[in-house]
Amino acid sequence: MNVLLQATNTPFNYFPIALQIVVAIGFIVVMMGATHMLGPKRRTQDKLINFESGIPSVGNARQPMGIKYFLVAILFVLFDVEVIFFYPYAVNFRHLGKEGFIEVLLFVAFFLCGFLYIVKKGALDWED
Repeated sequence: MNVLLQATNTPFNYFPIALQIVVAIGFIVVMMGATHMLGPKRRTQDKLINFESGIPSVGNARQPMGIKYFLVAILFVLFDVEVIFFYPYAVNFRHLGKEGFIEVLLFVAFFLCGFLYIVKKGALDWED
């Protein structure tokens, strides 16, 4: 059966992906070029200074701040990327059978252990 699956997998099967990448990169290049050429170009002294949201800056920007927000953001990215790995399983779940299902359960268990570790360490507690 593996020989059958390998024989049907040709480089032409990747053509839609390559085409999508080329179209996406082309779109980005065209849009950035168009905005650069068509956009206004008024370089005044007010536009060249740093923008501070209308609030006068006070104190040193290097003062320490809480890291909880960044920790939660990094944990969100970590567990959000986990969902991406379910896509290949969802596409091929019939071919993977019982062994594939067990492997996905182990994958979920691995991330569940990581989540329980994070909760146990108090990384999601906002009270300080």
